[in-house]
Amino acid sequence: MNLCHSVLFLLFLFPAVIPAQKTGTAIYVIKKGTVTFHSTARLELIKAVSPQLKGIMDAEKRTFAFSISIKSFDGFNGPLQKEHFNENYMESDKYPNATFTGHIIEEDDFTKDGSYNLRAKGKLVIHGVEQERLLQGDLVVKNGVIKLVCMFTVLLSEHDIKIPRIVHEKLAAEINVTVNAEFAKQ
Repeated sequence: MNLCHSVLFLLFLFPAVIPAQKTGTAIYVIKKGTVTFHSTARLELIKAVSPQLKGIMDAEKRTFAFSISIKSFDGFNGPLQKEHFNENYMESDKYPNATFTGHIIEEDDFTKDGSYNLRAKGKLVIHGVEQERLLQGDLVVKNGVIKLVCMFTVLLSEHDIKIPRIVHEKLAAEINVTVNAEFAKQ
């Protein structure tokens, strides 16, 4: 998904997550965002990263929407592994994006400088399968810039991602994910 499609996706999704905007609302968009995942299996370590995380957050209402193109991940242990990732496991032509939309539980004022440990509840969609998730992360707000770090795991079985028996010792059933995002006020 290119930048234009990502922006259109967020523009269509965002009104569903964040009702009618009022003047002065604290809307932040991701200026820099990366998603890294790694699989630590018995026979192989697989790591990939994408610097193409897109997202928007209403700091006042504590709602958000994130999207990442599956095909944007690079790294892996070679081109064939990336091809298998996109074609056989993630089926990225059929399910081109992973998304997370929801709200921040804590009542903190994220428009003020400070460090915040927060929980976000929402819907994580990977491989076309939606799961309700509660994720924990850290926000640092300084001079109008919000930095987010969030680490969590994804169980492949919960998103209907099949691991062929032949590679079950090379691909972990639980994938570790790290999200780093820097937001700036819109």
